[in-house]
Amino acid sequence: KGKCPEDGWDESTIELFLHELAIMDSNNFLGNCGVGEREGRVVSGLVARRHYRLIHGIGRSGDIAAVQPKAAGSSLLNKLTNSVVLDVIKLSGVRTVTSCFVVPMATGMSLTLCFLTLRHKRPKAKYIIWPRIDQKSCFKSMITAGFEPVVIENVLEGDELRTDLKAVEAKIKALGAENILCVHSTTSCFAPRVPDRLEELAVICANYDIPHIVNNAYGVQSSKCMHLIQQGARVGRIDAFVQSLDKNFMVPVGGAIIAGFNESFIQDISKMYPGRASASPSLDVLITLLSLGTSGYKKLLKERKEMFSYLSSELKKLADDHNERLLDTPHNPISLAMSLKNLDETNDAAVTQLGSMLFTRQVSGARVVPCGSVQTVNNYTFKGFMSHANDYPCAYLNAASAIGIKKQDVDVFLKRLDKCLKTFRKEAKQEKSVNEISDANTATEQLED
Repeated sequence: KGKCPEDGWDESTIELFLHELAIMDSNNFLGNCGVGEREGRVVSGLVARRHYRLIHGIGRSGDIAAVQPKAAGSSLLNKLTNSVVLDVIKLSGVRTVTSCFVVPMATGMSLTLCFLTLRHKRPKAKYIIWPRIDQKSCFKSMITAGFEPVVIENVLEGDELRTDLKAVEAKIKALGAENILCVHSTTSCFAPRVPDRLEELAVICANYDIPHIVNNAYGVQSSKCMHLIQQGARVGRIDAFVQSLDKNFMVPVGGAIIAGFNESFIQDISKMYPGRASASPSLDVLITLLSLGTSGYKKLLKERKEMFSYLSSELKKLADDHNERLLDTPHNPISLAMSLKNLDETNDAAVTQLGSMLFTRQVSGARVVPCGSVQTVNNYTFKGFMSHANDYPCAYLNAASAIGIKKQDVDVFLKRLDKCLKTFRKEAKQEKSVNEISDANTATEQLED
Protein backbone atom coordinates (compact mmCIF):
# COMPACT_ATOMS: atom_id res chain seq x y z
CA LYS A 1 0.00 0.00 0.00
CA GLY A 2 3.04 2.29 0.15
CA LYS A 3 2.25 3.28 3.73
CA CYS A 4 4.16 3.01 6.98
CA PRO A 5 3.06 -0.19 8.79
CA GLU A 6 1.12 0.38 11.98
CA ASP A 7 3.30 -2.01 13.98
CA GLY A 8 7.07 -1.99 13.51
CA TRP A 9 8.91 -4.91 11.91
CA ASP A 10 11.67 -6.83 13.69
CA GLU A 11 15.26 -6.48 12.44
CA SER A 12 15.45 -9.87 10.70
CA THR A 13 12.32 -9.08 8.65
CA ILE A 14 13.74 -5.70 7.62
CA GLU A 15 17.06 -7.30 6.62
CA LEU A 16 15.25 -9.95 4.55
CA PHE A 17 13.27 -7.19 2.83
CA LEU A 18 16.44 -5.18 2.04
CA HIS A 19 18.17 -8.33 0.75
CA GLU A 20 15.25 -8.95 -1.62
CA LEU A 21 15.57 -5.38 -2.92
CA ALA A 22 19.35 -5.68 -3.32
CA ILE A 23 19.22 -8.82 -5.48
CA MET A 24 17.07 -6.87 -7.96
CA ASP A 25 20.06 -4.58 -8.73
CA SER A 26 22.27 -5.62 -11.65
CA ASN A 27 25.52 -5.44 -9.66
CA ASN A 28 24.24 -8.35 -7.55
CA PHE A 29 23.19 -10.59 -10.50
CA LEU A 30 25.16 -13.86 -10.60
CA GLY A 31 26.02 -13.64 -14.30
CA ASN A 32 26.34 -9.87 -14.56
CA CYS A 33 28.89 -8.52 -17.06
CA GLY A 34 29.46 -4.79 -16.57
CA VAL A 35 31.38 -2.75 -19.14
CA GLY A 36 30.25 0.76 -18.20
CA GLU A 37 31.86 3.40 -15.97
CA ARG A 38 29.31 2.97 -13.17
CA GLU A 39 28.66 -0.67 -12.46
CA GLY A 40 28.12 -0.69 -8.69
CA ARG A 41 31.52 -2.22 -7.98
CA VAL A 42 32.61 -2.00 -4.35
CA VAL A 43 36.06 -3.24 -3.37
CA SER A 44 35.42 -3.44 0.39
CA GLY A 45 33.07 -6.09 1.70
CA LEU A 46 32.56 -4.00 4.83
CA VAL A 47 31.33 -1.06 2.74
CA ALA A 48 29.05 -3.34 0.70
CA ARG A 49 27.50 -4.80 3.86
CA ARG A 50 27.10 -1.33 5.39
CA HIS A 51 24.89 -0.38 2.43
CA TYR A 52 23.12 -3.78 2.23
CA ARG A 53 24.69 -4.10 -1.26
CA LEU A 54 22.40 -1.33 -2.53
CA ILE A 55 25.22 0.44 -4.38
CA HIS A 56 23.64 2.21 -7.37
CA GLY A 57 22.11 5.10 -5.45
CA ILE A 58 18.83 6.69 -6.49
CA GLY A 59 17.59 8.56 -9.54
CA ARG A 60 19.09 9.08 -12.98
CA SER A 61 21.29 11.86 -14.32
CA GLY A 62 18.27 14.04 -15.12
CA ASP A 63 15.92 13.32 -12.22
CA ILE A 64 16.52 12.18 -8.64
CA ALA A 65 13.09 10.48 -8.59
CA ALA A 66 13.49 8.57 -11.87
CA VAL A 67 13.78 4.77 -12.09
CA GLN A 68 17.16 3.21 -12.99
CA PRO A 69 16.77 0.17 -15.30
CA LYS A 70 19.92 -1.50 -13.96
CA ALA A 71 18.89 -0.84 -10.33
CA ALA A 72 15.28 -1.97 -9.94
CA GLY A 73 15.75 -2.68 -6.21
CA SER A 74 17.29 0.72 -5.40
CA SER A 75 14.58 2.43 -7.48
CA LEU A 76 11.86 0.56 -5.59
CA LEU A 77 13.55 1.51 -2.31
CA ASN A 78 13.43 5.16 -3.37
CA LYS A 79 9.75 5.04 -4.39
CA LEU A 80 8.72 3.21 -1.22
CA THR A 81 10.69 5.57 1.04
CA ASN A 82 9.05 8.65 -0.46
CA SER A 83 5.63 7.03 -0.14
CA VAL A 84 6.16 5.96 3.49
CA VAL A 85 7.55 9.39 4.44
CA LEU A 86 4.55 11.10 2.82
CA ASP A 87 2.28 8.91 4.95
CA VAL A 88 4.16 9.91 8.13
CA ILE A 89 3.98 13.64 7.25
CA LYS A 90 0.21 13.26 6.89
CA LEU A 91 -0.20 11.51 10.24
CA SER A 92 2.02 14.23 11.83
CA GLY A 93 -0.54 16.89 10.91
CA VAL A 94 -0.17 18.07 7.29
CA ARG A 95 -3.02 15.97 5.93
CA THR A 96 -3.41 17.64 2.53
CA VAL A 97 0.26 17.30 1.46
CA THR A 98 0.33 15.68 -1.99
CA SER A 99 3.98 14.97 -2.72
CA CYS A 100 7.42 14.69 -1.15
CA PHE A 101 10.84 13.21 -1.77
CA VAL A 102 13.91 12.45 0.31
CA VAL A 103 16.98 14.35 -0.86
CA PRO A 104 20.53 13.40 0.26
CA MET A 105 21.37 16.90 1.49
CA ALA A 106 20.72 18.55 4.84
CA THR A 107 18.11 21.31 5.26
CA GLY A 108 20.22 24.28 4.08
CA MET A 109 21.19 22.83 0.70
CA SER A 110 17.66 21.47 0.24
CA LEU A 111 16.30 25.01 0.66
CA THR A 112 18.87 26.17 -1.93
CA LEU A 113 17.50 23.57 -4.36
CA CYS A 114 13.98 25.00 -3.86
CA PHE A 115 15.19 28.56 -4.54
CA LEU A 116 17.08 27.48 -7.67
CA THR A 117 13.92 25.80 -8.99
CA LEU A 118 11.94 29.01 -8.44
CA ARG A 119 14.60 30.97 -10.38
CA HIS A 120 13.33 29.40 -13.63
CA LYS A 121 9.76 30.39 -12.81
CA ARG A 122 10.62 33.97 -11.76
CA PRO A 123 13.66 35.00 -13.84
CA LYS A 124 13.43 38.70 -12.89
CA ALA A 125 13.38 38.07 -9.15
CA LYS A 126 16.49 38.78 -7.07
CA TYR A 127 15.20 39.19 -3.49
CA ILE A 128 14.01 36.77 -0.83
CA ILE A 129 11.90 38.14 2.03
CA TRP A 130 13.21 36.51 5.21
CA PRO A 131 11.87 37.11 8.74
CA ARG A 132 15.08 37.01 10.76
CA ILE A 133 16.20 33.82 12.48
CA ASP A 134 19.80 33.64 13.66
CA GLN A 135 20.83 30.35 12.14
CA LYS A 136 23.58 30.44 9.54
CA SER A 137 22.58 27.63 7.20
CA CYS A 138 19.13 29.02 6.32
CA PHE A 139 20.69 32.46 5.66
CA LYS A 140 23.47 30.95 3.54
CA SER A 141 20.97 28.82 1.59
CA MET A 142 19.69 32.04 -0.01
CA ILE A 143 23.19 33.44 -0.67
CA THR A 144 24.38 30.15 -2.21
CA ALA A 145 21.41 30.19 -4.58
CA GLY A 146 22.50 33.66 -5.74
CA PHE A 147 19.73 35.75 -4.17
CA GLU A 148 19.73 38.76 -1.89
CA PRO A 149 18.09 38.15 1.48
CA VAL A 150 15.88 40.99 2.69
CA VAL A 151 16.00 40.66 6.47
CA ILE A 152 12.77 41.50 8.31
CA GLU A 153 13.47 42.20 11.98
CA ASN A 154 11.13 40.53 14.47
CA VAL A 155 8.86 42.42 16.85
CA LEU A 156 8.99 41.89 20.62
CA GLU A 157 5.62 40.89 22.11
CA GLY A 158 6.10 40.22 25.82
CA ASP A 159 9.10 37.89 25.87
CA GLU A 160 8.41 36.49 22.40
CA LEU A 161 9.95 37.55 19.09
CA ARG A 162 7.26 37.37 16.41
CA THR A 163 6.85 38.05 12.68
CA ASP A 164 6.50 41.71 11.70
CA LEU A 165 3.74 41.30 9.11
CA LYS A 166 3.47 45.03 8.39
CA ALA A 167 7.20 45.19 7.60
CA VAL A 168 6.89 42.16 5.28
CA GLU A 169 4.06 43.72 3.31
CA ALA A 170 5.72 47.14 3.21
CA LYS A 171 8.91 45.58 1.80
CA ILE A 172 6.94 43.69 -0.87
CA LYS A 173 5.33 46.98 -1.98
CA ALA A 174 8.68 48.81 -1.93
CA LEU A 175 10.58 46.18 -3.96
CA GLY A 176 7.73 45.11 -6.25
CA ALA A 177 6.23 41.61 -6.12
CA GLU A 178 7.75 40.61 -9.48
CA ASN A 179 11.26 41.24 -8.08
CA ILE A 180 10.74 38.93 -5.10
CA LEU A 181 11.57 35.24 -5.56
CA CYS A 182 9.68 34.12 -2.45
CA VAL A 183 8.99 34.59 1.24
CA HIS A 184 11.24 32.27 3.26
CA SER A 185 9.59 31.61 6.63
CA THR A 186 10.45 29.39 9.62
CA THR A 187 8.50 27.14 11.98
CA SER A 188 10.91 25.37 14.37
CA CYS A 189 13.27 27.80 16.11
CA PHE A 190 15.07 28.62 19.37
CA ALA A 191 13.07 30.53 21.99
CA PRO A 192 12.38 33.39 22.58
CA ARG A 193 11.79 33.47 18.81
CA VAL A 194 8.61 31.59 17.99
CA PRO A 195 7.31 30.09 14.72
CA ASP A 196 6.45 32.66 12.07
CA ARG A 197 2.84 33.71 11.59
CA LEU A 198 2.47 31.21 8.76
CA GLU A 199 -1.24 31.67 8.08
CA GLU A 200 -0.91 35.45 7.69
CA LEU A 201 2.26 35.12 5.58
CA ALA A 202 0.55 32.53 3.37
CA VAL A 203 -2.35 34.94 2.78
CA ILE A 204 0.08 37.78 1.90
CA CYS A 205 1.89 35.46 -0.55
CA ALA A 206 -1.41 34.46 -2.17
CA ASN A 207 -2.56 38.09 -2.45
CA TYR A 208 0.70 39.24 -4.12
CA ASP A 209 1.24 35.99 -6.10
CA ILE A 210 4.61 35.35 -4.44
CA PRO A 211 5.91 31.81 -3.73
CA HIS A 212 6.30 30.75 -0.10
CA ILE A 213 9.02 28.33 1.09
CA VAL A 214 8.93 27.15 4.72
CA ASN A 215 11.98 26.05 6.69
CA ASN A 216 10.41 23.33 8.88
CA ALA A 217 13.80 21.97 10.01
CA TYR A 218 12.69 20.06 13.11
CA GLY A 219 8.98 20.80 12.92
CA VAL A 220 7.65 17.34 11.96
CA GLN A 221 7.93 16.31 15.63
CA SER A 222 5.67 19.21 16.68
CA SER A 223 1.93 19.02 16.07
CA LYS A 224 1.79 22.83 16.44
CA CYS A 225 4.35 23.44 13.67
CA MET A 226 2.62 20.96 11.37
CA HIS A 227 -0.76 22.54 12.12
CA LEU A 228 0.63 25.95 11.10
CA ILE A 229 1.75 24.52 7.74
CA GLN A 230 -1.60 22.82 7.19
CA GLN A 231 -3.50 26.02 8.00
CA GLY A 232 -1.18 28.16 5.89
CA ALA A 233 -1.82 25.96 2.87
CA ARG A 234 -5.57 26.02 3.56
CA VAL A 235 -5.99 29.79 3.77
CA GLY A 236 -3.16 30.99 1.54
CA ARG A 237 -0.05 29.83 -0.28
CA ILE A 238 2.77 27.46 0.72
CA ASP A 239 4.76 26.07 -2.21
CA ALA A 240 7.17 23.78 -0.34
CA PHE A 241 8.27 22.97 3.19
CA VAL A 242 11.63 21.42 4.04
CA GLN A 243 12.51 19.27 7.07
CA SER A 244 15.59 17.47 8.31
CA LEU A 245 15.77 13.67 8.54
CA ASP A 246 18.16 13.53 11.50
CA LYS A 247 16.25 15.99 13.71
CA ASN A 248 12.82 14.43 13.12
CA PHE A 249 13.56 10.72 12.63
CA MET A 250 16.79 10.18 14.59
CA VAL A 251 18.98 9.02 11.69
CA PRO A 252 22.52 10.20 10.76
CA VAL A 253 22.89 13.75 9.38
CA GLY A 254 22.80 14.08 5.60
CA GLY A 255 19.20 14.00 4.41
CA ALA A 256 16.05 16.11 4.22
CA ILE A 257 12.47 15.89 2.96
CA ILE A 258 11.11 18.41 0.48
CA ALA A 259 7.30 18.33 0.53
CA GLY A 260 4.45 20.38 -0.88
CA PHE A 261 0.84 20.66 -1.98
CA ASN A 262 1.42 20.92 -5.75
CA GLU A 263 2.81 17.67 -7.12
CA SER A 264 4.16 19.17 -10.33
CA PHE A 265 6.21 21.80 -8.44
CA ILE A 266 7.73 19.14 -6.14
CA GLN A 267 8.60 17.12 -9.26
CA ASP A 268 10.25 20.22 -10.74
CA ILE A 269 12.46 20.47 -7.64
CA SER A 270 13.45 16.79 -7.89
CA LYS A 271 14.34 17.27 -11.57
CA MET A 272 16.53 20.26 -10.65
CA TYR A 273 18.89 17.96 -8.68
CA PRO A 274 21.81 17.22 -11.03
CA GLY A 275 22.86 13.59 -11.37
CA ARG A 276 22.19 10.54 -9.27
CA ALA A 277 22.21 10.65 -5.49
CA SER A 278 23.24 8.61 -2.48
CA ALA A 279 20.62 6.15 -1.29
CA SER A 280 21.93 6.20 2.30
CA PRO A 281 19.49 8.80 3.71
CA SER A 282 16.53 7.02 2.06
CA LEU A 283 17.75 3.65 3.35
CA ASP A 284 18.25 5.01 6.90
CA VAL A 285 14.82 6.60 7.18
CA LEU A 286 13.03 3.61 5.62
CA ILE A 287 14.71 1.17 8.05
CA THR A 288 13.82 3.50 10.95
CA LEU A 289 10.16 3.90 10.01
CA LEU A 290 9.73 0.18 9.30
CA SER A 291 11.18 -0.63 12.74
CA LEU A 292 9.01 1.97 14.51
CA GLY A 293 5.76 1.67 12.60
CA THR A 294 3.19 4.46 12.92
CA SER A 295 2.40 3.38 16.48
CA GLY A 296 6.06 3.64 17.49
CA TYR A 297 6.50 7.07 15.90
CA LYS A 298 3.29 8.38 17.48
CA LYS A 299 4.56 7.14 20.85
CA LEU A 300 7.81 9.10 20.38
CA LEU A 301 5.82 12.25 19.50
CA LYS A 302 3.66 11.83 22.61
CA GLU A 303 6.71 11.30 24.86
CA ARG A 304 8.39 14.41 23.41
CA LYS A 305 5.35 16.53 24.23
CA GLU A 306 5.24 15.16 27.79
CA MET A 307 8.95 15.86 28.26
CA PHE A 308 8.43 19.44 27.05
CA SER A 309 5.90 20.00 29.86
CA TYR A 310 8.24 18.38 32.39
CA LEU A 311 11.29 20.38 31.23
CA SER A 312 9.23 23.58 31.30
CA SER A 313 7.96 23.10 34.88
CA GLU A 314 11.34 21.96 36.27
CA LEU A 315 13.33 24.70 34.52
CA LYS A 316 10.88 27.27 35.92
CA LYS A 317 11.53 25.98 39.46
CA LEU A 318 15.29 26.17 38.94
CA ALA A 319 15.01 29.69 37.49
CA ASP A 320 13.01 30.83 40.53
CA ASP A 321 15.65 29.34 42.88
CA HIS A 322 18.34 31.46 41.21
CA ASN A 323 16.27 34.67 41.03
CA GLU A 324 15.89 34.25 37.26
CA ARG A 325 12.76 33.46 35.25
CA LEU A 326 11.61 31.11 32.53
CA LEU A 327 10.79 33.39 29.61
CA ASP A 328 7.12 33.30 28.63
CA THR A 329 7.11 31.86 25.09
CA PRO A 330 3.81 29.91 24.75
CA HIS A 331 3.96 29.90 20.93
CA ASN A 332 7.21 27.88 20.87
CA PRO A 333 6.38 24.16 21.26
CA ILE A 334 9.93 22.76 21.33
CA SER A 335 12.43 25.28 22.75
CA LEU A 336 12.53 27.08 26.12
CA ALA A 337 14.62 29.98 27.39
CA MET A 338 15.69 30.99 30.91
CA SER A 339 16.94 34.50 31.65
CA LEU A 340 20.52 35.04 32.83
CA LYS A 341 20.09 38.64 33.99
CA ASN A 342 21.97 38.26 37.27
CA LEU A 343 24.89 36.59 35.51
CA ASP A 344 25.00 39.25 32.82
CA GLU A 345 24.97 42.12 35.32
CA THR A 346 27.72 40.51 37.41
CA ASN A 347 30.20 39.91 34.63
CA ASP A 348 30.05 40.27 30.84
CA ALA A 349 32.11 37.12 30.32
CA ALA A 350 30.12 35.06 32.83
CA VAL A 351 27.35 34.21 30.34
CA THR A 352 29.68 32.65 27.79
CA GLN A 353 31.64 31.03 30.61
CA LEU A 354 28.45 29.27 31.71
CA GLY A 355 28.13 27.79 28.23
CA SER A 356 31.70 26.48 28.44
CA MET A 357 31.08 25.02 31.89
CA LEU A 358 27.99 23.15 30.69
CA PHE A 359 29.81 21.80 27.63
CA THR A 360 32.76 20.52 29.67
CA ARG A 361 30.22 18.83 31.96
CA GLN A 362 28.85 16.94 28.93
CA VAL A 363 25.69 18.99 28.51
CA SER A 364 25.21 19.27 24.74
CA GLY A 365 22.63 21.31 22.86
CA ALA A 366 22.08 23.99 25.50
CA ARG A 367 22.70 27.44 23.95
CA VAL A 368 23.88 30.32 26.09
CA VAL A 369 23.11 33.65 24.41
CA PRO A 370 24.83 36.85 25.65
CA CYS A 371 23.59 40.35 24.90
CA GLY A 372 25.06 42.41 22.10
CA SER A 373 27.20 39.88 20.22
CA VAL A 374 27.90 40.83 16.59
CA GLN A 375 28.39 38.32 13.77
CA THR A 376 29.06 38.85 10.07
CA VAL A 377 27.69 36.19 7.71
CA ASN A 378 28.44 36.60 3.99
CA ASN A 379 29.08 40.35 4.40
CA TYR A 380 25.82 40.89 6.31
CA THR A 381 26.28 42.02 9.91
CA PHE A 382 23.81 40.79 12.52
CA LYS A 383 23.65 42.71 15.80
CA GLY A 384 22.69 40.62 18.82
CA PHE A 385 23.45 37.47 16.82
CA MET A 386 21.89 34.25 18.15
CA SER A 387 19.13 36.22 19.91
CA HIS A 388 17.17 36.89 16.64
CA ALA A 389 16.99 40.60 17.49
CA ASN A 390 19.29 43.63 17.60
CA ASP A 391 18.64 44.35 21.28
CA TYR A 392 16.94 41.55 23.19
CA PRO A 393 16.35 42.73 26.81
CA CYS A 394 18.44 40.04 28.55
CA ALA A 395 20.95 37.24 28.16
CA TYR A 396 19.43 33.78 28.33
CA LEU A 397 19.95 30.04 28.10
CA ASN A 398 18.12 27.71 25.68
CA ALA A 399 17.08 24.11 26.19
CA ALA A 400 14.89 22.06 23.87
CA SER A 401 12.63 19.06 24.23
CA ALA A 402 13.30 17.28 20.95
CA ILE A 403 12.19 13.84 19.82
CA GLY A 404 13.97 11.03 21.68
CA ILE A 405 14.69 13.06 24.84
CA LYS A 406 14.36 11.10 28.09
CA LYS A 407 13.47 12.13 31.64
CA GLN A 408 17.04 11.25 32.65
CA ASP A 409 18.40 13.80 30.13
CA VAL A 410 16.24 16.53 31.68
CA ASP A 411 17.11 15.60 35.28
CA VAL A 412 20.87 15.42 34.65
CA PHE A 413 20.83 18.71 32.71
CA LEU A 414 18.97 20.54 35.50
CA LYS A 415 21.29 19.11 38.16
CA ARG A 416 24.41 20.22 36.29
CA LEU A 417 22.97 23.64 35.44
CA ASP A 418 22.01 24.18 39.08
CA LYS A 419 25.55 23.30 40.17
CA CYS A 420 27.10 25.70 37.63
CA LEU A 421 24.84 28.59 38.68
CA LYS A 422 25.61 27.94 42.36
CA THR A 423 29.32 28.13 41.53
CA PHE A 424 28.80 31.56 39.98
CA ARG A 425 26.78 32.77 42.97
CA LYS A 426 29.47 31.56 45.36
CA GLU A 427 32.23 33.30 43.37
CA ALA A 428 30.17 36.50 43.18
CA LYS A 429 29.60 36.39 46.96
CA GLN A 430 33.31 35.90 47.63
CA GLU A 431 34.18 38.77 45.28
CA LYS A 432 31.66 41.00 47.06
CA SER A 433 33.18 40.11 50.45
CA VAL A 434 36.69 40.90 49.19
CA ASN A 435 35.47 44.24 47.83
CA GLU A 436 33.75 45.08 51.15
CA ILE A 437 36.91 44.27 53.14
CA SER A 438 38.97 46.36 50.73
CA ASP A 439 36.52 49.28 51.06
CA ALA A 440 36.61 48.97 54.88
CA ASN A 441 40.42 49.00 54.93
CA THR A 442 40.48 52.07 52.69
CA ALA A 443 38.01 53.87 54.97
CA THR A 444 40.10 52.99 58.06
CA GLU A 445 43.28 54.30 56.43
CA GLN A 446 41.51 57.55 55.52
CA LEU A 447 40.32 58.01 59.16
CA GLU A 448 43.86 57.40 60.47
CA ASP A 449 45.20 59.98 58.04
